Amino acid sequence: MYNINKVREDFPILSRTVYNRPLVYLDNAATTQKPLCVLDAMRDEYLNVNANVHRGVHYLSQQATDLHEAARETVRQFINARKTEEIVFTRGTTEAINLVAYSFCESQMKTGDEVLVTDMEHHSNIVSWQLQAQRKGIVVRHLPITDEGTLCLDEIETCLTENTRLVSVAHVSNVLGTVNPVEQIIQAAHRHGIPVLVDAAQSAPHMQLDVQQMDCDFLAFSGHKMYGPTGIGVLYGKEEWLEKLPPYQGGGEMIDRVTWEKTTFERLPFKFEAGTPDYIATHGLATAINYLCSIGLDTVKAHEQELTRYCMEQLQTIDGLRIYGPQLSSFSAPNLTPKDAVVSFNVGNIHHLDLGTLLDRLGIAVRTGHHCAQPLMDRLGIQGTVRASFALYNTKEEIDTLVSGIQRVSKMF
Repeated sequence: MYNINKVREDFPILSRTVYNRPLVYLDNAATTQKPLCVLDAMRDEYLNVNANVHRGVHYLSQQATDLHEAARETVRQFINARKTEEIVFTRGTTEAINLVAYSFCESQMKTGDEVLVTDMEHHSNIVSWQLQAQRKGIVVRHLPITDEGTLCLDEIETCLTENTRLVSVAHVSNVLGTVNPVEQIIQAAHRHGIPVLVDAAQSAPHMQLDVQQMDCDFLAFSGHKMYGPTGIGVLYGKEEWLEKLPPYQGGGEMIDRVTWEKTTFERLPFKFEAGTPDYIATHGLATAINYLCSIGLDTVKAHEQELTRYCMEQLQTIDGLRIYGPQLSSFSAPNLTPKDAVVSFNVGNIHHLDLGTLLDRLGIAVRTGHHCAQPLMDRLGIQGTVRASFALYNTKEEIDTLVSGIQRVSKMF
């Protein structure tokens, strides 16, 4: 049995109060809280093993290096990559996507070449490519979505043209919660010889990832959304692709030999890791992954799916409330995860910011606004939503508090 009370004990912040009310934290798609084991691991390294990694010959440096590279192996196992050389540490999903956008466009694209994204992307998977459009003259195209918030997959063959050089797609929408059929998308792209980047920021905390089974060419995720520290993330890339791409940044760590005439670069993955890495955060990330795996990804997914379903059932009892993305009826489809750990909604004519602000006064932390997905908001014909997002420590009682809070605020309007 899933002992939710024992899990919550690992997160002391959940026991605090806000405005003299118990905290109900439902903003996990923005960032998750951190268990004590992650905080303890990072504190212990700062206290006992703090030294720069890789080049030091002294004892502390060797210890720190061992922890840093052990973290890389933990990540490799977590996503089932073939080699640790395919695991690049970044500051997060955003930097990982920017790395691919810059390096891929620099070496693999020319004016008029196209990258295909979707209508439900986070800004990090739009603006990164738009910057390259300004710099290199590439074209950013987007696969549309249905009114139900799913991708128009029947149009993918039309969107994949002879000029398409890469597809970049979110595994899970941070607004709609839609779980995209990335394997199907990857297969379609690969039939045309087109590589695929998967933004797994919203899926890595909630479900098992297997990059070999998925057969993606690149995959990115962030530590802070999966109970790890901020400022650390991962870019996975197939070895053959990472070998082809030039470095994203220059500096220490990523060089083999520097002369005034020429610089040669380190082997993978260090070619893409310029400067001193956040080796404390990589240890924290590895600890968070081990914590998540100790509970079990299948257990976490089942718990969060039940919360998502329950939340949607309860929200439907509120007059004038509209949920965006896959609806409750889609949960009846066998062997399908239609929506994952995110429920975005509006209530009548109440502005999402007003609703979120008043819920905050009741101790309920939700997200409001466009959620860094303004093109999606334009497609939906709205300015923003209220978003409740769940983690392994949330409870049905907290959802009841959310629903009661919404009902109370609604009466005020």
